[in-house]
Amino acid sequence: MSDALPPFQRFLDAQRDAVWRFLVRSVGAAEAEDCFQETFIAALRAYPRLRADSNLRAWVLTIAHRKALDAHRARARRAVPVADIDAADARAESNPAARDEALWDAVSELPARQRSAVTLRYIADLPHRDIAAAIGCSEEAARRSLSEGLAKLRKVVPA
Repeated sequence: MSDALPPFQRFLDAQRDAVWRFLVRSVGAAEAEDCFQETFIAALRAYPRLRADSNLRAWVLTIAHRKALDAHRARARRAVPVADIDAADARAESNPAARDEALWDAVSELPARQRSAVTLRYIADLPHRDIAAAIGCSEEAARRSLSEGLAKLRKVVPA
């Protein structure tokens, strides 16, 4: 049985916290619920086709990453009702929910690949190899994205 995938419920129970933390930091708590559900619906549909030796954590975080990107794209397409046309465009904000944490505000301003690399490393505690698999790049590119993201964060957020 060690060569078979675990039952989906056991897989979901093992991965739900990492996926939830990743999505909350990627899209905010308000949109994380929808992305979480969409992630596991997509995972449930694809689960029977997975190889038994698949890295389940990297696989589900890849799905979550794509659902987070979809949420960011959808937010950018939404109309923003305003009384004054000259008012600031709220779509430019990376997260509509106000956050108190300066660090995560800075993380949300990083380019998508750097934001994902930082989030996957420090929220999901993934090694570079799994980060690369989740964001669809080489391990070296994942290391570089993480390094560049951290360098930008060091400039913006006081120690």
